[in-house]
Amino acid sequence: MKDVRSLYQKHAGERCFILGNGPSLNKVDISKLASEVSFGVNSIFLMSRDSGFHPAYYVVEDNLVFRDNKEAIDAYRGPTKILPDRYARELSDTDDCFTFDMDTSFYNKNQRDAYSIPHFNSGPEPTFYCGQSVTYINMQLAYYMGFDEVYLIGMDFSYSKPPSHEQNGNHIHSHGDDPNHFHKDYFGKGKTWKDPRLGRVLRSYVRAKHVFETNGRLIANATPGGELELFPRVSFNSLFG
Repeated sequence: MKDVRSLYQKHAGERCFILGNGPSLNKVDISKLASEVSFGVNSIFLMSRDSGFHPAYYVVEDNLVFRDNKEAIDAYRGPTKILPDRYARELSDTDDCFTFDMDTSFYNKNQRDAYSIPHFNSGPEPTFYCGQSVTYINMQLAYYMGFDEVYLIGMDFSYSKPPSHEQNGNHIHSHGDDPNHFHKDYFGKGKTWKDPRLGRVLRSYVRAKHVFETNGRLIANATPGGELELFPRVSFNSLFG
């Protein structure tokens, strides 16, 4: 395993794309990202399997996502993996894996100074903070690696729960196809996912937007459609000449 500190400022002044995995991801020509630096997450390997597209970097935050997909994540080749060290230790092959310390205090009700309060790593330390979405970790990684421009795609920022799905507290167990992502098997039958709590996600995104803009950098939303209006909108196709 490699320490994420070796990636600090590696992409200074460059641009990148963060994939959100919503249904709108099927509306863009993903092949245009072949020569771009992109961050893929969670079950993006389903798109790699079907289209041949591989992001440059692959990240997972959610423990349920890692648990349900550990074998597929272990076998996933192509992207450079950047994973919490607690997950990387469970993989059989870590030659292509960088690790970081994941601070989960955002989810800990006993930590009153951190619970539901987004923190953002804007320095060289190898600790990145949860904020209700793996995308928030990616925003911190993008800042850490020095990217000046970050473009979001597949950020539909809306969820529906099919009547067949069963919810127990914060956990939702799927009994059918997933309508909320680019592939029906993303959180398909037999998988468990967490209530997205978009209000808390938005709070984290506000923090990321502030840090980027305060330091002269940009996060923009290149998603076709969707409900995320916090970041300035740009046309995906306009970014390619």
